[in-house]
Amino acid sequence: MPTLFSLRLCLPCRRLLRGVLITCSALLFSGCSTFGQSSLQPEPVPDLSELAHDAAAQMVASNPDMTRYSPMIAATFVDIDNLTQSSTFGRISSELMASALSRQGIKVREVKMRDSLFIEEQVGELILSRQVQRLSKRYDARSILMGTYAQGQDYVYVSARVVRSTDALVLGTADFRLPLNNNTRTLLGTGGW
Repeated sequence: MPTLFSLRLCLPCRRLLRGVLITCSALLFSGCSTFGQSSLQPEPVPDLSELAHDAAAQMVASNPDMTRYSPMIAATFVDIDNLTQSSTFGRISSELMASALSRQGIKVREVKMRDSLFIEEQVGELILSRQVQRLSKRYDARSILMGTYAQGQDYVYVSARVVRSTDALVLGTADFRLPLNNNTRTLLGTGGW
């Protein structure tokens, strides 16, 4: 019984058959290589809430005694380039971190004011403003959550810390970055694409 390759075909037919076989083989192998790639889902980009909860867990894990410095009040996170400015991003970052720290066992006092609660930086070291010191006494707060953020080209970087209200000693810190996308730019007030 003759096989396909032992059949006597004219030269043009053999070339055509060889071309068809090569094309089918190429399609088969290319399909196999893209099949493995298309079945892999890209990792989801973490959102601000997830990053804040991970950062809070990291803070408490690095200093479990931090929970002793309850209650805590939260200051609005500010723009690193202008410490008297914030944005929706700074306000929600502070809220999410306070919520996450509360889940980690820190008692958080709710402080809502007409103007946001800011921490001001003066030359050199971080200094608690008089307003914050008065508020921490008024609310009997033993610690304060504060943070800064900086917008880069592709990411916004956040640095959060919990400081003791009496002497501004840092009890815990955490840093994270969030990809800049349309949503993040809107929160920062720089507009979407």
